[in-house]
Amino acid sequence: MGVRVVLADDHLLVRQGVRMLLEREKFDVVGEAADGLEAIRLTQQHQPDILILDLAMPTLNGIGAVAEVAKVSPRTKSILLTMHTEEHYILQALRAGVRGCVWKSQAAEQLLQAIRDVCSGGVYLSPMVSGAVVQAFLARSEVPEDPLTPREHQVLQLIAEEKTTKEIAVILGVTVKTAESHRTKLMEKLDIHSAAGLVRYAIRRGVVQP
Repeated sequence: MGVRVVLADDHLLVRQGVRMLLEREKFDVVGEAADGLEAIRLTQQHQPDILILDLAMPTLNGIGAVAEVAKVSPRTKSILLTMHTEEHYILQALRAGVRGCVWKSQAAEQLLQAIRDVCSGGVYLSPMVSGAVVQAFLARSEVPEDPLTPREHQVLQLIAEEKTTKEIAVILGVTVKTAESHRTKLMEKLDIHSAAGLVRYAIRRGVVQP
């Protein structure tokens, strides 16, 4: 059996291009997702060898999705496609469990090598990304302690995407009362008491892109 892959990117053209590349090399693409929550669902359903996902996605970004995927499909290894080489993004991704980081502008050249390295038990960082990791090491950069649970991260991103409490409840499959409770606990934990303040926090932490 060949290497089984799930793709997650909110841009259809990107998914189509990556799928064509992979299928030409005889990889088996078993699912496509347009957001982070769908990526988790498909990964749990198919238990693929590899999950290839974008950093910036609706409902749940790539870093948040990787952390959840590790719970529902421990055998799946994640490779992040990203246009962001800032060290805090890369360090957060590695800490979440990403095994490969490929700079999106050079994905066609580097993605196949990343899959092979990761399937063999290694880690792959494209040159643009590895430079950020080296700089972070030299500067002894630390990722600030994250006070939020994975569920609170999901709620934070959805609030930053201007979803209402009712919409958040539907997306997460919970009651409106539960969604409101998550929102209240989130604000209390961060000591932020406005939606605008939560949006600014989400941007600073890289949960959403400005």
